[in-house]
Amino acid sequence: MAVDLLLGLQWGDEGKGKIVDVLTQKYDIIARFQGGPNAGHTLEFNGIKHVLHTIPSGIFHENAINIVGNGVVIDPVIFKKEIDALGKFNLNLKDRLLISRKAHLILPTHRLLDAASEASKGKAKIGSTLKGIGPTYMDKTGRNGLRVGDIELADFETRYRNLTDKHQEMISHYNVEIQYNLSELEAEFFEAIESLKKLQFIDSEEYMHQAIKSGKKILAEGAQGSLLDIDFGTYPFVTSSNTTAAGACTGLGVAPTKIGEVLGIFKAYTTRVGSGPFPTELFDEDGETMGRIGREFGATTGRKRRCGWLDLVALKYAVQVNGVTQLMMMKADVLSGFETLKVCTSYKYNGKEINHLPYNIEEQNVTPIYTEMKGWAKDLTQITDTKELPKELNDYISFLEKELEVPITLVSVGPDRTQTIVR
Repeated sequence: MAVDLLLGLQWGDEGKGKIVDVLTQKYDIIARFQGGPNAGHTLEFNGIKHVLHTIPSGIFHENAINIVGNGVVIDPVIFKKEIDALGKFNLNLKDRLLISRKAHLILPTHRLLDAASEASKGKAKIGSTLKGIGPTYMDKTGRNGLRVGDIELADFETRYRNLTDKHQEMISHYNVEIQYNLSELEAEFFEAIESLKKLQFIDSEEYMHQAIKSGKKILAEGAQGSLLDIDFGTYPFVTSSNTTAAGACTGLGVAPTKIGEVLGIFKAYTTRVGSGPFPTELFDEDGETMGRIGREFGATTGRKRRCGWLDLVALKYAVQVNGVTQLMMMKADVLSGFETLKVCTSYKYNGKEINHLPYNIEEQNVTPIYTEMKGWAKDLTQITDTKELPKELNDYISFLEKELEVPITLVSVGPDRTQTIVR
């Protein structure tokens, strides 16, 4: 049995959490393969809004096993808060939530390093979520990191102290003032470690191998979006992990030959949180309307998202890099009421018109070229059948399918799991 992948195709915030929740009933295992608590996957059902940061989005389905893979970085404190928040739902986390021993741990000093590094950059800051993600991945690649499996070792606290001492020395080299009480932070951290020990730790690559071999249906869940990939995103304004399809192989220990469907999620328009280039960003009433109706605030940071028209050049790039086989369009309802819609179909780059994403898309190098389409006024939030979709929306979908050469198999018309139309 192959592993299907689900990932975002823009700068994150595409609505992955909702779609994983919708699809989970078809799968036996949901496995998160990269990122950390900088992710915010929002699920809404039965009038309740849930935001998950590290725990996979299939956790509310009693028949699904949820795995936090080796490619994920875990903050035990935030993880404990997530678990505590789920307590009132009486979920059997002991049997349904499994954690890879090879997943790296975010220490309190990783967060302090993150804050010191970002503060030292001044106006050149990259818009970090300050969750300690970058420093943790740096320790991982620098072969200094602590992993979940280390918690089970007798000398864990010694290993912890050695790394923390090193971090404190690094913090002292930044020419910034960071106020903190490490003793308080550590007390909270070690309390969370004890909570973490109550869950099952697994050798996840072996677990995945046996699951595939026995015919289990598996969905790998990505975090952030493809344009934030450390290699293929808008560097340096990116995250610290591989958010593209290739990251699922390294983040779970799954062979490339075992990948099945690649489900790409995108918004009907484009958003971005934090710093970085954004060719189609709007600074007018249209952009304000998108943000207001779409409730565009980060699920993790609460930061206001920047909004703009759909960038088809960047989306086509993400489709190609990931080998997407099915597309899912989110927040179509937010575009209701716009008389005219615009789609960026090419760039003017250094005086020439191009159709691919170039090395640098800073505004001084790139000007978006738009194709205009007629909008629709109909409220989509109560629609349950494709036959009820307005002609203009169907035209919009057909145009995108032709340009991207991949079918759009699902359209979301609201935040609730029921507001989902399968095409």
